Amino acid sequence: MKQYNVPMIAEGVFSVGVKDWNRKLFDALIPLPQGTTYNSYLVKGKEKTALIDTVNPGFEKELADRINEVSDVKKLDYLIMNHAEPDHAGSIPYILDMNKKTALVTSEKGAKMASVFYNVPEKRIKRVHDKDTINLGGKTLQFIDAPWLHWPETMFTYLVENKVLFSCDFFGAHTVQGTYDEDVEELIPFAQRYFGEIMMPFNNMGKKAMEKIKDLKIDFIAPSHGPIYNNPKKIIDAYNKWTKGETKHKVIVAYVSMWKSTEKMIKTMVETLREEGLEISIHNLVHADLGDIAKDLVDSRGIVLGAPTVLGGMHPQAVYASYLVKALRPPLKYAVVLSSFGWGGGALKQASELLSPTNINVVGTLEINGPPSNENLQKIIEIGKQLSNKIKED
Repeated sequence: MKQYNVPMIAEGVFSVGVKDWNRKLFDALIPLPQGTTYNSYLVKGKEKTALIDTVNPGFEKELADRINEVSDVKKLDYLIMNHAEPDHAGSIPYILDMNKKTALVTSEKGAKMASVFYNVPEKRIKRVHDKDTINLGGKTLQFIDAPWLHWPETMFTYLVENKVLFSCDFFGAHTVQGTYDEDVEELIPFAQRYFGEIMMPFNNMGKKAMEKIKDLKIDFIAPSHGPIYNNPKKIIDAYNKWTKGETKHKVIVAYVSMWKSTEKMIKTMVETLREEGLEISIHNLVHADLGDIAKDLVDSRGIVLGAPTVLGGMHPQAVYASYLVKALRPPLKYAVVLSSFGWGGGALKQASELLSPTNINVVGTLEINGPPSNENLQKIIEIGKQLSNKIKED
């Protein structure tokens, strides 16, 4: 009696990974409103069988049971490690222990990580390089170096005969919904959110990866998180835009307000930008979702940061937002900073220091004492129009 439904995505290719419905946070940082998946794929050739990636620690037995639904985990010939992070590779010791003849296939840098993280003996590691292949008997696995997406050892695996690209984290999405992209109505926003969180800091390497795979015939993209794409054009088109840093006439507004003064400034700015016809995305940093902020940073051309002064500097929530902008390296080009204070300023100075290492052009700033006056609000309208003109001209 079968315990699990194991989808066959192409002849001899099975999705044997697991869904983690209960995980709500990734890397102790990224919220997961719909949980996530740890995707693993079994490829059966006429002569040999390969497992591509494993699953997060704690799901080892379920992975083995799923493999056994369609094959025999104790007869695996190869275990492909596209990426050494534990959510993909954490079950390697469990799988290798079940079959002493299984070889771990990975990149040169991956081999070192497999030894350090998972104590894989050197004699069990098979190193592969860009465009190397393994023949399973009627099924050819080709390996594509994809470093820094998002660790240095990352690679893709391409199944030549079935035109399946096993892309690891690239093209991923954190959601347990659906098996295929067509099953999830609003998948692209989840993919954009994921891209902003994980891939955006590595845009240059992302562009190189897109160039390397552009001539591949791809019928399926099988990432390590989220649904499988059996309609890959849509996500490929999106990634072509995102990795190139293409932006919209869009402004992300991130603010925190203690006694409503900064909020009043932000409201006037938002109304001005809306009147100018720009797309606006607003995030109150007190309860904002980091993933939503990352998603909107992917295609925003400008940012408005609202931050009151607390003890001579920016409100800690605004400091955090500024740090995210630095760390995620979004394609932002223009910024405005609005601030208010009670008995002493300082937020504006700190904001300038935090943003100075970026290439963002600060179009305008305003720091006021107490609630905004009509004169202050008129100044904000002027700054908003300047920001709008910059975004439209660019």
